[in-house]
Amino acid sequence: MDTPEWADLALKEMLRFCNDYETHFLEEETKPRQVGAPFFFHNPSADTGVLLIHGFMAAPEEVREWAEALYAKGYTVYAPRLAGHGTSAGDLAGRTYSEWMDSVDRGHAILKGCCKKIVVAGFSTGAGLALAQALFKPDAFDAVISVSAPLKFKNLSVCAVEAVNDWNRLCHTLRLRFLTKEFVTNHADNPHINYLRSPIAGLVQVKALMKQVWKALPTLAIPALIVQGKGDPKVSDKSGKKIFTRIAHDNKAYREIPFHLHGIVRGPIALDLFAEVDEFLKALPPGSRMRP
Repeated sequence: MDTPEWADLALKEMLRFCNDYETHFLEEETKPRQVGAPFFFHNPSADTGVLLIHGFMAAPEEVREWAEALYAKGYTVYAPRLAGHGTSAGDLAGRTYSEWMDSVDRGHAILKGCCKKIVVAGFSTGAGLALAQALFKPDAFDAVISVSAPLKFKNLSVCAVEAVNDWNRLCHTLRLRFLTKEFVTNHADNPHINYLRSPIAGLVQVKALMKQVWKALPTLAIPALIVQGKGDPKVSDKSGKKIFTRIAHDNKAYREIPFHLHGIVRGPIALDLFAEVDEFLKALPPGSRMRP
């Protein structure tokens, strides 16, 4: 029997990761291979697949508990590995959000081959990418789930990253690299998963992505669940509500989950999120590609 095309695509993504892992491996920074590898939980009886996107400086392992919860409910789940992630911070520093979108596109192609309906979901920057996918590929998805999308950061220093990035580029042009500041410390919720150096250029890309999402949000045309961590130390509590309000249609839901950390997709607190997601998914219209 021939191998299904979606299985071949999934294998190619794993090989892509393995190549990047070997190329950008950095002693004492690169995490174990299983942290960064994309993964696929295929349920042959599932009509619905969930494209589950991890956050900035993280890796597919970040959303594994969420994926396991979805799989246990009968969904097929694919967690793509965003370009520049699961390898090293230096690799991420040279990537653009367009490359992250390409990573998600390839994940969508895998699910499209084995599922009639597809929901795109993500955490943090992964939530921004999920919204971007839903906005710019409106016929590809049946619903979108955004968890703690970084519309606005609490750290005031993030507001200046564009200026710092411009300075870094100027210094590179003038061959004054010793004057650059290309990374800042990342106080990670999950240091066994996240990079501990945050590339300034990468933060610029996150903000550019969210700017495009904000502009297009009124055109969102599929059901949406917007979740915001209340008390999030990294993303402003107002981000989720602003996103929710800007969506023009009525087939949308907004939930807040109180927690003192940014990460609400792992550990005991994640059970609250999984319950909200399950309720939202069960309420979706039964037909494929249903519109509000």
